[in-house]
Amino acid sequence: MRLYSVAPLQLPHQSIEDCTVSGYHDIDLRGQNFELIPFGSGRRICPGISFAFQVMPLILASLLHGFDFATPLDEPVDMEEAKSLTINRATPLKALLTPRLSASLYD
Repeated sequence: MRLYSVAPLQLPHQSIEDCTVSGYHDIDLRGQNFELIPFGSGRRICPGISFAFQVMPLILASLLHGFDFATPLDEPVDMEEAKSLTINRATPLKALLTPRLSASLYD
């Protein structure tokens, strides 16, 4: 019984169609639409999917509210993928987080 698998269990994949952001193109994330299955599907679906749907917007909103995000030289983020079994970035992400408000407001 291994804690982690020896090799990745899923094949590398890519999006085959553009998504609509402002039009809120709805995709079922619970494993019914197979274009996007971040939590798996079938018998092996993630048991924390309901918790993630409730907590993720709160975490994202608090990060976006509390910090300004930037790159070191205000360059665009390099989204090039490395050639490997898993999907990794070719260059590591370097980001600067600066608090938007004074530290006394977060106590």
